[in-house]
Parts: sequence; structure tokens; C-alpha cells
Amino acid sequence: MLTEIKKDIFWVGCTDWNIRYFHGPMYTTHRGTTYNAYLIAGAEPALIDTVYTPFSGRLLDNIREVLDPASLKYVVVNHVEIDHSGALPAVMEAAPQATIICSAKAAPAIDKHFNGSWEKIIVKTGDTVSLGRHTLTFVEAPMLHWPDSMFTYIPEEKLLLPNDAFGQHYASSFRFDDEADMAEVMQEAKKYYANILLPFSPLVLKKIDEVVKMGIAIDMIAPSHGIIWRSNPDKIIAAYLDWARGTNRKKAVVVYDTMWGSTDQMASAIIDGLIESGMEVRAFHMSVSDRNDVIAEVIDAELVVIGSPTVNREFIPSLSAFLDDLTGLKPRGKRAALFGSSGWSRGATDKMAVRVKEAGFTLLEERMEVDWVPGAEELEQCRAFGRKLGEGYTGE
Repeated sequence: MLTEIKKDIFWVGCTDWNIRYFHGPMYTTHRGTTYNAYLIAGAEPALIDTVYTPFSGRLLDNIREVLDPASLKYVVVNHVEIDHSGALPAVMEAAPQATIICSAKAAPAIDKHFNGSWEKIIVKTGDTVSLGRHTLTFVEAPMLHWPDSMFTYIPEEKLLLPNDAFGQHYASSFRFDDEADMAEVMQEAKKYYANILLPFSPLVLKKIDEVVKMGIAIDMIAPSHGIIWRSNPDKIIAAYLDWARGTNRKKAVVVYDTMWGSTDQMASAIIDGLIESGMEVRAFHMSVSDRNDVIAEVIDAELVVIGSPTVNREFIPSLSAFLDDLTGLKPRGKRAALFGSSGWSRGATDKMAVRVKEAGFTLLEERMEVDWVPGAEELEQCRAFGRKLGEGYTGE
């Protein structure tokens, strides 16, 4: 099933309702996803991106509703990752006369992925290709989020096709933002940015500035995953600017795990203190929480509080993947505080401190530690600890 998003420009992508993990086990997709490809009909038809390999047949069926795939003049590969290029062999078999358009970094990656010898046009920022009524303008976007990435822009329609940028893993019967639940869409866009694009935030800021300086007017943004920004392109651009700048809210994220409930009791008391100080709080028990969802909450939090019991002089293993993610993603401009419980030896907070510093957080010197089971006085100390953390918020 296809959708005309502008005159003679069609969404011919596919909806994957059932996928729950993306990038192997790295990213959870609770709401599924879409693989968005766009067909431009006209004198010289062009396909912008393809779809994940298992959906190759469906993509070709969608194209056939508009034209014979053999008539395709160009296939634009904005990004070689397999969820966007997986159907490329099937498309090129159906359109043997088509020429691939891609960045210089994409060309060898295409050959390596597919052992192909297809004809290619290598483009750089500012290059254009005329399709007749429509013009394709290209903007290189290296490391957003692979070295080969680029955007395609159609000035006649003020339509930006940025591949992964501005996307969300969101399967829906709707194609456009003004049809879908915007709270869900923005949450998925935030999760996508936090878990995939966050390390490249300086490049995001530079690229948005470059697009503005190029005089690219945007009426619609059609990414490679999720809904198309028809009515609210400014909203997602503003959100990207906030996330890339590291704009924080008066918000704390409490992340912890527990063995026999001692660390859980401490967490509850610290949360109470944070709330009493006026902080918005999100809390996650990591044994039953999705680390990708946690990272999505960290992105606009000013404070992250992490707690663990000591296990073999280490922090509890369920926190490892979360701390690994923090180290790789390196959220900007955030404070961190630590707490934990122990029995005959400590060590969890010391080991967590190393990881938190590696992630670039400003680690607060004061910690909250309890031996064995916290008593009433110690729980009150935890509440006071939470209040003090919250009162340390400066708004910066």
C-alpha cells in the first residue's frame, strides 16, 4: 500500500509491525518500525532509498502500483545500512538500466555489502540531478549516523529526505504526524536520538546550521523510519536542537537494582527527597526496565542517580549495559550521584564512579551508603540526600 505525500511523490515503504529488537539486541522497538522509501514519478523516475531485505517484494509491488520498476532512471542510496539498502539487489535486478546515486563513502560500502558492479554517480553537498519537474539536491551528512550518510532535498516541494535523521521506530497505519499520536511519536523520536545520534550531537548542530545557511526551506521532512513530518517539521527540528545542545530540565533519573530490597528502600527514600525538592523524577529498577527507554529519559535530565548493592566487590551486573551505554553515548552537561548497600565489604559505588566519570558526568563527591538493611534513621538520611541533590539544581 502506497501513499502520495506530494504530487507525483509516493511513500512506497513497508511497515514492520512485529520487530522488537533493532541493531541486533542493541535497540528495542516496542512499537515496531517502518522502512520508508520514496518514489518520484515523472520523465525520469527515481527511487529514494529501499527497505530491509525481507520486504523487497513488497517494495517492488508498491512501486508497480505507480510505474514499471524497469523504468527507474535513478536509485538514490542515502545510507548503506541494510535496513535502507537491503532491497537494493532486488530493485537493481528489476531496474537494470538504473544508476545509483550515492556519496563517495557509500560507493565502496555498496560494493562490499552486495558484491555489485552497478553504475554509480558520486555526489557531494550542493550537487543536483534534474528529473524533469523535480530536482534532487544533495547534502552530505557524515556520521549522522554513518560516514556515508547524506540527505536528499527536492526544492520544488520544499521536501527534505534525510534518511535516519528525524526518524522514529514507530509502526502505524498513519503516514503523517498530524494523523498520529504526537506524544508517542515524540517519545520514539527522543528515544531514537538518545540511543543512536547522541554521540554525534556537535555534528547535528553543524548540519542544521549548514542547511539553514544553504537556504533550504523545509515544508515537509520524510525520514527513513516512522511518520512523515507534514504539519510539524519545525517541532522536530527544535527538539533536535534541544537534544543536541544538551538542554536539561529540572529532572532527575534514578537508576538502580537490588538483591534483597535494601537498595530498593534507599532508592524510594532518595526519590521522596528529590520530589520534595521540586525535581521531576523518573525511576527505573533495571531488572525490569529497558535500558534504551532509560537512556531516552536521561537525555533531558540534569541529574542521574545510580544505586547498586555490592556483589563480589562490584556493582550488580544488571547495571552493566546501562553504564556501557552511558560511556559510549556521553550525555552532556549532567550531574551524577551514587548510592548503594553492602554487607561485609563495599566496592559498588567505587566501580560505578569510574564508569560515570568515563561517561563525562560531573560526579558529586557525596555518596549514600548503608551496611546491610537501612534503618529508619538511615532512610531519613537517604531522603535528606535526595533533597540536597535536588536543591543543587542550578538551571544550567
